[in-house]
Amino acid sequence: MPSDPASTLAPSVRCKRGQQPEPQALTAAGLTVILIGVLLPMIDFFIVNVALPTIDRDLQASQPLLELVVSGYATAYALLLVLGGRLGDSIGRKRLFLLGMAAFTVTSLACGLAPTADFLVVGRVAQGASAALMVPQVLATIQAATTGERRSRAIGRYGATGGLAAVLGQVLGGVLVSANIDNLGWRPIFLVNVPIGLAGLLLARRYVPDTRHGAPAPIDASGTVLLGLTVLLLLVPLTEGQSVGWPAWTIALLLIVPLAAAAFIRFEVRAERAGRAPLVPPSLLQHRSMRRGLLLALPFFAGFGAFMFCYALLVQEGLHASALTAGLGLVPMAATFLAASLSTARLLARFGARVLAAGGLLQAAGLVMLGLTVWFGWPHLAVAALAPGLAVAGLGQGLVMSPLFGVVLSEVPPAVAGAGAGVLTTTQQTALALGVATLGSLFLTLAADGTGISTAFLVVITVQVVIAIGVATGARGLPGWRGRAAVANQELAAAGHS
Repeated sequence: MPSDPASTLAPSVRCKRGQQPEPQALTAAGLTVILIGVLLPMIDFFIVNVALPTIDRDLQASQPLLELVVSGYATAYALLLVLGGRLGDSIGRKRLFLLGMAAFTVTSLACGLAPTADFLVVGRVAQGASAALMVPQVLATIQAATTGERRSRAIGRYGATGGLAAVLGQVLGGVLVSANIDNLGWRPIFLVNVPIGLAGLLLARRYVPDTRHGAPAPIDASGTVLLGLTVLLLLVPLTEGQSVGWPAWTIALLLIVPLAAAAFIRFEVRAERAGRAPLVPPSLLQHRSMRRGLLLALPFFAGFGAFMFCYALLVQEGLHASALTAGLGLVPMAATFLAASLSTARLLARFGARVLAAGGLLQAAGLVMLGLTVWFGWPHLAVAALAPGLAVAGLGQGLVMSPLFGVVLSEVPPAVAGAGAGVLTTTQQTALALGVATLGSLFLTLAADGTGISTAFLVVITVQVVIAIGVATGARGLPGWRGRAAVANQELAAAGHS
């Protein structure tokens, strides 16, 4: 090993079987490169929403096929995230990152050139599967290749990238579709990924460190099938139910979900007790950070996904604004979210998990401001009038989202960092879909029943305020509540695990 690992751009790992590799340094250049692996998939999760009308006109797609353009990507993405993280632990996170980015680039090209709606749906499913190989390696590499304050800063940037991608996805989608570059219509929303992906591949080979567990374990095939079945049974009815009117088969699948989940948990517990390597080691949940952090992540991301969905409908359907105007209206939220995310490493060192509590309360305040603005201004309301509430809500979201990733993984040993990252990102993606399916469906139902789109929005906002206050309250149970000393103890504990 070099005496100064930080000076090595992409060091390799050599160790005997059974030994834990020495952690590799992640340089600033390497961090920038792997964050591309978060930016592209998250943008593509949201960017397609504003392009659906244009895709419909161009490809004469039916409504079910248009729904599959969105849900096919989301389902494949969430379905394979844990497997992608586990594969990275076993055969190398850099290798999986490169493979995932190459596949994502190719499938983005295929989507951009799709001649039919059916072809586009297949391309989107493949694109989601590619993202699932790439995304877990980002958090896992940060966890394995950084320590102390550098890890806090890196995870802060990870959270900032993911949150901004969600907001900017709708902005970028509106800009590209409205620009109609070379009369390509919706196609540039996918084709723009190709040059970025190619550049990312070249830079990743040079700057991203290769980290892996010293004793690769065989893939848990049975656990993979059971987890995949559970996620599939949950996401298919949630993503398709609203568009098809919630027929009996969607309800039946949802009723089976608890049985499939119980079977998966039972199998994984038995596998770990028998000394095998389960896909999701149940011992991960013995870590307080993982257990309590996931309980906060689920409602937080559900509320975030529902907010993005309801905001777009409020502005485009209620205020009759264009997709471009709706996207640009989110710029105040994006700006404050970025500012908050970039400051969380310093704030966490001083105030600990209390930062998340403050973020939850700020988010609640911003949502209340939005609700009051809609209440008093409707129907003669300019999109710009929503800016103050969006700015405050974005500030609060940034103070929650970025630290939440670090808190959840703070006690997870680097050897299973990929599995931990996979569980966290699966929770995130499932929660996004759950939020749209529940609060989004509530919004659509109230708006269709004559209640009015503004009243429907206010009802959903009220629920989201309760969620934000719940996150602020629940933050008291997270590791590091008391600030610098607790954070230092967490780092010592993590070093002991490694």
